[in-house]
Amino acid sequence: MLHIHCIQLFYKLSDHAMEDALYKIESMRNFARLTLRGPISYETTILNFRHLLELNQLGKTLF
Repeated sequence: MLHIHCIQLFYKLSDHAMEDALYKIESMRNFARLTLRGPISYETTILNFRHLLELNQLGKTLF
């Protein structure tokens, strides 16, 4: 999820756009270590991960 979060920040993608990009762009899937054979993170999962980072103030620590 952290790889997905980094991609999302770098390209300034919304949660929905990030989910779509993971399905459409192979290089993003490779960076996030995902395949089309396995599950792709849903936009709500991406949103919940970002909220978890914000809740625990980990964004400042990580970045």
